[in-house]
Amino acid sequence: MSDLFHKLLLLRTPGIGPVKYNELIRKFGCAEAAAKTITDNDSVRESVLHEMEQAHNKNIYYISDEDEKYPARLKKIKNHPPIISVRGNIDTLSKPVVSIVGTRHATVHGMNMVSELSGAFANNGFAVASGMAIGTDSAAHIGALQSAGDSQTIAVVAGGVDYIWPLENESLYWDIVSRGAVISEMPVGFVPVATNFVQRNRWVAGICEKLILGEADLKSGSMTTARFGIDYDKDIYAIPSHPTDSRSLGPNSLIKSGQAKLCMGVSDFFGTDKKDEIKKKNSVKLEKENSLLDALGTIPVSESVLAEIVKKNISEIKSDLVVLELQGLVIKVDGGYIRA
Repeated sequence: MSDLFHKLLLLRTPGIGPVKYNELIRKFGCAEAAAKTITDNDSVRESVLHEMEQAHNKNIYYISDEDEKYPARLKKIKNHPPIISVRGNIDTLSKPVVSIVGTRHATVHGMNMVSELSGAFANNGFAVASGMAIGTDSAAHIGALQSAGDSQTIAVVAGGVDYIWPLENESLYWDIVSRGAVISEMPVGFVPVATNFVQRNRWVAGICEKLILGEADLKSGSMTTARFGIDYDKDIYAIPSHPTDSRSLGPNSLIKSGQAKLCMGVSDFFGTDKKDEIKKKNSVKLEKENSLLDALGTIPVSESVLAEIVKKNISEIKSDLVVLELQGLVIKVDGGYIRA
């Protein structure tokens, strides 16, 4: 059996996490020797073999922390995942990384800001990491994907790398797989539970050199991610919001306490590029010609009705609407969407 099989056999054995795994490797010298000390469990062995077969069939790769392609900054985190699975472009993991996180219930202005920042980082050689949730996370991924080339974004997920969640982001998921990378420490096919999302947040904070917090409630997963980033001594930035909005409490509190630097926009990190401004104007011009916009007016139209009008599936419609919403061209209201 391969070294990878024995490593996975250890990690997939109940009761063995990164701490116990590393103890066994240190004690016995290698994964194969350590695996022999575990009571034979045919179900675990069969499960690992099945997982590896599924990974092969789905073009999913495993990277050990002994591999040079393992994310360097994640490796520095105590008790990091000994093995991560990757779907997409592995080279994305070799880039410098900025993580951008925030609420699922972000405002249009908040998502526009995140998208602009994300695009600027992608244009300057960074991979943008986030958790692929709706709202801020989606804006971060989409903003990066709007830049030219590949390897712009990393989705750190709580389930297996082949488990698409939320379903609204199915189209975005495949865009990330084709032009970036989806990574996870969990087994292929694994359906996450609540505690897995907290662990996911650790790795979103751990993989980056800079972390930017958008709109976020004080008690939220995004704030948990930011606190992990603070503990890991990352460069933390926060985008301020209006003080009467609960989504301002997270970033504003970090700025007030001095735990995060004030983020006012792209100019905090990069100079203004006229080419980028022209590209943005052209992007808006193209979107104005989008058939979705032609179908919208002042009366709300649902996603299902829009799908019928423009002859696209719901996943594509959802993805297109997120882009248009980020650019301030449509507004989500009760009953569907209207033109801004």
